[in-house]
Formats: sequence, C-alpha cells, structure tokens
Amino acid sequence: MRWKGRRQSSNVEDRRGRGGGGMFPGGLGRGRRIRLPMGGSRRAGGGFSGIIMLVVLFFVLRACGIDPLEMLSGGTMQGAPTQTRQQSTPANDEMSQFVSVVLAETEDVWNGIFQSQGMDYEEPNMVLFSNQVQSACGFASAATGPFYCPGDNKVYLDLSFFDQLARKFGASGDFAQAYVVAHEVGHHVQNITGILPRFNQMRRSMSQAEANAMSVRVELQADCFAGIWAHYTAQKGLLEEGDIEEALNAANQIGDDTLQRRTQGYVVPESFNHGTSEQRKEWFARGLESGRLQSCDTFNNPI
Repeated sequence: MRWKGRRQSSNVEDRRGRGGGGMFPGGLGRGRRIRLPMGGSRRAGGGFSGIIMLVVLFFVLRACGIDPLEMLSGGTMQGAPTQTRQQSTPANDEMSQFVSVVLAETEDVWNGIFQSQGMDYEEPNMVLFSNQVQSACGFASAATGPFYCPGDNKVYLDLSFFDQLARKFGASGDFAQAYVVAHEVGHHVQNITGILPRFNQMRRSMSQAEANAMSVRVELQADCFAGIWAHYTAQKGLLEEGDIEEALNAANQIGDDTLQRRTQGYVVPESFNHGTSEQRKEWFARGLESGRLQSCDTFNNPI
C-alpha cells in the first residue's frame, strides 16, 4: 500500500507502555468487546428484514433533526459514559504512522459516503495500547485482539497483534493489517447507523446458538464494509500489486473453520461467530467490487 507521505489521522490516542503483560492466543476479533454475539434464527428472522432500510432510515431521521439512537431502547449506546475525545500524538514509529494513515483513509471514505447522504460522519478514535487497556466496554488484555467498543466509539489495537497475525496465522503484509483496521471501523459504521444498538437489544431474547448465528452476519457485514473502503482506496491508486491478495489471505486465515482446525483439529459450526474463511473472503470481495452499502446486506441475503 502506498501510504507514506499521506495524511495521518488526528484521532489517535497512544496509551502504549501503560499496561502489564499479555500475549495474543487468537486472531482478529477473537475477543468480543463489540462483539455482539447475536443470532440469526428463524424465530427472530422477521426483525432482521430490511437492515439496509434501517441505514436509510437513519439518514432520513437525522436529516429531520431526529437522533434515531435515542429511539432505540436498551441499545449499546444507552447508558454509555460520555467521554471527551482525548487525543495525543502517537510515538514516531513506522507502525503507528501506518495505522494512523489507514485510519485517515477510512475517515475520507466514510465521510464521503455519509456526505453523499447529506450527513456528517462521526469519526472514531483509535487507541493504541500495549498489554492491557481500559475502555468503556471494560478491561481488556492484549489477548482480546483488536476490538471496537460501541460505548466510547473507539477502536482498540495492540500493534504487536500484527506480528502474531503474520507469524502464527500466515497473514503478513501491510494491506492485511489495513484490513484489520478497516474491519473494526466497519463496526463503528454499524454502531453509528443504529445497527449494533438494534441487534444488541434483540439478542437478549436469543439463545446462544441464535446469537452466534447473528454475530456471523454482523462480522461479515463489517468485512464487506472493509471491502468498500478498499474499493475507494484502490480508486485513489494507493494499492500495490498483491495488496488485495494480502487482505483476502488474512480473511481466509481468521475464518472460524480455519482457526478451529488449527487450534483443535476439528470444527464446530454452531459455535462460529465470525464466519468461515470462504464467507469472510466473499463478503470482503463484494464490498471491494461494488463500493456500495447495498451490497453488504448480510441480513437479508444468503451468506
């Protein structure tokens, strides 16, 4: 990815060096901070129809001066602590510069998409930490992996995860790392458009199996949103040969079936909560090819 010399985001908080020990035993998103384990069963199926209409409704209500998040009872934003956006200058190392550029590129893409609907995009902060961190979603160790917290609209990332991604999971390359960031930002888009609060409310009446099934759809949509970001990044001429393959390989290596085969030698489909390797690659590719939100409707289409 041609990232050097490009704008770095100002929405980065560097908290590295403030925590204790910890190692990564899992892949992308294995810790479930935003992770709405939510299910997609037949029982709850009627409430899942029209998810793209939910996004459209969000923009319409906002245009009328109505905050749709306040209309969602029991959503993940309800009762979340209000925090002042604290920004600090990240240490001048190449990896922090890289993720800051990637975050800036996601800001450009999603600002453009929201502005095309006459809306403002609320940019998330990215918190860089080492070993452990406190978020509005609670305490997390490095073992959590990268995560998004809807309670404070922040992406949390221990940069040593990228070493683990390359060495243990065979997913190296800067665009594999960019995919990780774009996926978590995809969860932020889900949150501020009301998708996460809505389904977090709905999961209360779901069984664990149902919750896992819906969590897969949530995660695959975030993969598709990451693909949308890659679509527009490619249009800017920022991609290099092999970049897309790096992202697809990362999606493949962190599929639930691949991870379970690697760690326990067999798969348990009912426990999947992110999607198979093929599903994750497919939905990233859909966003990449179209660049359209309508292509990312994982709730009303077969996955």
